[in-house]
Amino acid sequence: MRILDAAIASVREKGYAATRVDEVATAAGVTKGGFFHHFKNKEEMAVAAAARWSEVTGQLFEAAPYHLPDDPLDRVLAYIDFRREIIGGQTDEFTCYVGTLAQEVHLSAPAIREAARASIFAHAETYEVDIDAAKAEHCPDADWSAESLALHIQAVLQGAFIIAKADGGPDRARESVDHLKRYVELLFEKDDRR
Repeated sequence: MRILDAAIASVREKGYAATRVDEVATAAGVTKGGFFHHFKNKEEMAVAAAARWSEVTGQLFEAAPYHLPDDPLDRVLAYIDFRREIIGGQTDEFTCYVGTLAQEVHLSAPAIREAARASIFAHAETYEVDIDAAKAEHCPDADWSAESLALHIQAVLQGAFIIAKADGGPDRARESVDHLKRYVELLFEKDDRR
């Protein structure tokens, strides 16, 4: 676990390419040989760290308060609010490990890309259920799918993280999430009027 947590921290701070095995081993309190006892190479570590990321973030999101509202649309909007709330501090504190992996190695490391995809898509599925219920209740005839909106939300969040990295802080990422919330509200409002 310590190696995987150190790998996640390093990739979030400086990216996959700049992450070095010896630095991860040192941060985890193991020797380089100890690292290679657990992983054949850096790529295998990154894939395992994607599963660790899903586990840790899954616990965070499972315990989050956005699950509390009765109305599924309120839960979807509360999810977006929660995502905005956790954007703060240095970029490595709130940006996405698997999003960073996907951006960097989607062509050069298929196993890492697939691990990143699995994590991102699995997370989207966790709130796709609420989107589907909100659609059924508020706009059943809408011509979009819950899956497509869940993935669009992920796309905006990942893009917001890129903006944050480029800008050096969280403010513009939060603005992107504000726009996302307005979009979702308008999407349901527009479809409610049909």
